[in-house]
Amino acid sequence: MATAHSDSDASSKTRGVFLYFTPLTLLIYLALPHQNLLDFTTSFMIKDLFHANAGQVSLFRLVTAVPIYFSFMFGLTRDMWNPLGMRDRGYFLIFGLISTVVFIWMAFSEISYARLIVGMILVMVTYRFLSAAYQGLMALVGQEKLMSGRLSTVWQIVSFIPMIAGTFASGWITLHLPPKQTFLIVTALSLLIAFYGFWKPKAVFEDAYNKPVAKTTDFVGDIKRLLKHKPIYPAVIIMFLFQFAPGSNTPLQFYLTDPHQVGASNDAYANFNGIFQTAFVPVFFLYGWLCKRVSLHKLLWWGMIITVPQYIPFLFIHSAKTALLMAVPIGLLGGIAGVAIYDLAIRSCPPGLQGTLMMMVEGVNLLSSRGGDYLGTAIYNKYADPKTYANPGKGFLLCVIAITLVYALNVLVLLMIPKEVTATADGERNPKLEAQTLKEIEATEPAK
Repeated sequence: MATAHSDSDASSKTRGVFLYFTPLTLLIYLALPHQNLLDFTTSFMIKDLFHANAGQVSLFRLVTAVPIYFSFMFGLTRDMWNPLGMRDRGYFLIFGLISTVVFIWMAFSEISYARLIVGMILVMVTYRFLSAAYQGLMALVGQEKLMSGRLSTVWQIVSFIPMIAGTFASGWITLHLPPKQTFLIVTALSLLIAFYGFWKPKAVFEDAYNKPVAKTTDFVGDIKRLLKHKPIYPAVIIMFLFQFAPGSNTPLQFYLTDPHQVGASNDAYANFNGIFQTAFVPVFFLYGWLCKRVSLHKLLWWGMIITVPQYIPFLFIHSAKTALLMAVPIGLLGGIAGVAIYDLAIRSCPPGLQGTLMMMVEGVNLLSSRGGDYLGTAIYNKYADPKTYANPGKGFLLCVIAITLVYALNVLVLLMIPKEVTATADGERNPKLEAQTLKEIEATEPAK
């Protein structure tokens, strides 16, 4: 009877954790300025309203994302600063409200290229704090409750809902909604995130900040611990290499919509991304089932090997129809690795520095993505001369080769991961890793 009661209580707490993080994830990713709705609509704004070319669009994305390249600073702030005595909930309240104000200013100001850049950079900053609190809290709970795999699965599935909806809707929105209405939509979402700061369910917050994996020291001590924590390095490197995909964003957008090449409408690019992201989802569900039955070590190896040829179907895109068809296998091949990397990141967080590592991972995520996009655009422009349009497919070929080689390197990086980090399945205790965590805390200055 005691065991049955214990299992029922654990199941209830797990449901409570999912109930908290599911809507929060949805809100964060619906309004996230560097992805989904806002990213697609602003890129189309500067393309269509200001007649920007491919290089200018990719440069806009690269520049406005500068705060994200320094995400670890926001994560470290989250780990050390306790706003209003509310910890992560204080970040939701304060920066949700600030984001609301910035979006209102963007909605009611006369749109211009300069204002768009300034506004996007401001919300990039506020959403770094929101993301640091959200991801840091999720990683902390994932470590404490031994559910990094399941939380990573929920995270990826729910975050893909706004990605899918935003990409399918972005083409329609650019044609039918003025910028003001788009900004008012994300204004409402930011306000809802601010109200989230008042919710404090026991399943998530009960004693969460008092357990060993939540302990910190001082600034110097935390930096030393971070640098000495070996698991962080492969987690960051793998994410950087995994997101390097030149040709998959701006070059594809212009390749599909250029009348001298594929000649499709803006909807074709949006629909490609929507189908591509939708194809990930069934594999995410599979991962959620596998992670409780198979060690993370095996899942990482399976995922990375499968991902090596992920973008080879790019070579078969010659029309809007084939682009939509190829989006399916490209998405399916990336699903296992896509979740496993976040599972690894959560397990690799040093005690008390969950926000720091998760933001480091997210920072290199976008740095690699935007940097790869900028490189891919340069290759595209070189081989798709607007005067001659001679051999534009060569640029895509070189991009596919580059992506494939980088993904092959990622398989080798798996050898750097300490075995104890990935030895267990989700929900299984790892005494060796627990002992190392306690030893790490004891080796530093007295914990707060």
